[in-house]
Amino acid sequence: MRILLVDDEKKIITVLRAYLQQEGFEVSTAINGLIALTMFKENPFDLLILDLMLPGLSGTEICQEIRKISSVPIIMLTAKVEEEDRIRGLSIGADDYITKPFSPREVVARVRAVLRRTSNETAPLADVVSYDNGLTIDNIRHEIRLHNQEVSLTPTEFKILSALAKHPGRVYSRSQLVEIVQGHDFDGDDRVIDAHIKKIRQKIEATPSDPRLIITVYGIGYKFNSSAEG
Repeated sequence: MRILLVDDEKKIITVLRAYLQQEGFEVSTAINGLIALTMFKENPFDLLILDLMLPGLSGTEICQEIRKISSVPIIMLTAKVEEEDRIRGLSIGADDYITKPFSPREVVARVRAVLRRTSNETAPLADVVSYDNGLTIDNIRHEIRLHNQEVSLTPTEFKILSALAKHPGRVYSRSQLVEIVQGHDFDGDDRVIDAHIKKIRQKIEATPSDPRLIITVYGIGYKFNSSAEG
């Protein structure tokens, strides 16, 4: 597994690289945003560890640029502790967020967790998946049933619900859902996802105004609750 580690603090680079290499990862490093973006475009990486505050280009700007061309897992590092910074990092496509100071062992553990999670996302969908809340998704026929009653969804609504349900509990940002539905080239307002979610809730929630199946994570996006009754 190849990791690109981007931070302008040499001590952090030295320590994290040593820990990651000890765990068997191949680590390349960059000390500013412009170098990091060039390296990423010229070489394949399995994961990025990206400091938020960088000279040249900020971690936020790099993350935004990379998300235009790749879904590679990204872990953000930052000395900032404000909730708004964490929310912004996740909303633009980061997969995890670690606040300095941190334990190198924690970073290694989070790297492994993110790689496990994202590797599962590339696995093919099962033909038919049933959940504890009574929802059944037939990925071959593109059919949804709730408590054995068929639910009619548009192709876009089906894609969104199927993506959320594939990883119950995982929070998807609006931009991630837009990418799933429209692809990287979509240049519209990602708030269109809100309208689709509203329509899905009207079709599968017992009380759409008090949703139990598709949960809003304020400031970030949505997640699927596989156990709550619809």
